[in-house]
Amino acid sequence: MGLSIYDTPLSAGQLEEYRSFLGSCGLRDENDADFVVLETDDEGRLIACGALAGHTIKQLAVSPSAEGQGLMASVVSLLISEAAARGVFRLFLCTKPENRSMFGSLGFYEVVATDDAVLMENRIGGADAFIESLKDEEDEEDGEDGSSGESADCSSGSPGRGVRGAVVCNCDPFTLGHRHLIEYAAANCDYLYVFAVSESGSMFSPQERLELIRRGTADIANCHVYASDLYLISRATFPAYFIKDEAHAEEVKADLDIEFFSGRLAPALGITKRFVGEEPLDPVTRAYNERMKELLPARGITLEEIPRLNDADGEIVSAGRVRTLIREAASAAGDDLEAILVRISEMVPATTYETILKHI
Repeated sequence: MGLSIYDTPLSAGQLEEYRSFLGSCGLRDENDADFVVLETDDEGRLIACGALAGHTIKQLAVSPSAEGQGLMASVVSLLISEAAARGVFRLFLCTKPENRSMFGSLGFYEVVATDDAVLMENRIGGADAFIESLKDEEDEEDGEDGSSGESADCSSGSPGRGVRGAVVCNCDPFTLGHRHLIEYAAANCDYLYVFAVSESGSMFSPQERLELIRRGTADIANCHVYASDLYLISRATFPAYFIKDEAHAEEVKADLDIEFFSGRLAPALGITKRFVGEEPLDPVTRAYNERMKELLPARGITLEEIPRLNDADGEIVSAGRVRTLIREAASAAGDDLEAILVRISEMVPATTYETILKHI
């Protein structure tokens, strides 16, 4: 048998065989792997595979004819070792609930589960530690504000904090549209958590995006910005390669993310409101918002969806438009460049514009 690691993209022949094998096992290629493990038998036929995308182990499969030979453990072990060699030590995987025991025996611990999927992580208590770190940051803020800094039962809201709300955003980069949403949210609750998506893979790094939000909202007293630490809206919480129906897969992804937010994060922090912008353009985000409308009220959380901010021409101010202009600016010069920069400056706060100039 042969066990090999391949950087992506795979060759045409390997990719065809890999996708065919996944399909025979009832799985899909989500086309985002950084590297792939392929195991073949003595005759060169593919009998097991696995992949890593960012911090997520996924697309794990073993041929029914080769079950019971420890191949899954071999593939997962090789993926973990290769990830570590590349500096990735914190790993997630998402699987069907009936597989949780198998992956538990390989060193993964449940983070959150729904009827269709379970998200697991290779460290015990990672989500608990993340939530506790948020509480610690709050206590530090209390001390800086001159209050007691004493911890309280967040399930009913901390004294003096009243209604707690949340915004979760990627902000690649932070625009006046994001600022519009956060201003509204802050005006409609007493303490606002803004969670910046922490995953890499965007035009701006996670740390840049976090700082852009913090600088762009520094004047909003009750707005408190935190990194999401891969637990909210990331590839870690959104893999569903084991759901063949792609339409249902999107719902499974949303349900996992919503379950973590409403079942673990919100109760621990006393969050009772979540704020989102309307999504007329992206069908995936629009469906996600609709799913939150269905699921959050049962957990005592109100979802407020507000209209998106439009520019002077009536177009939605979006990070996607800003990224397009940044790419255009990279090859522009003279008056064309100046015109592009003016358009960018009209859609982002000055603090974001300063950072964008460094990318051009």
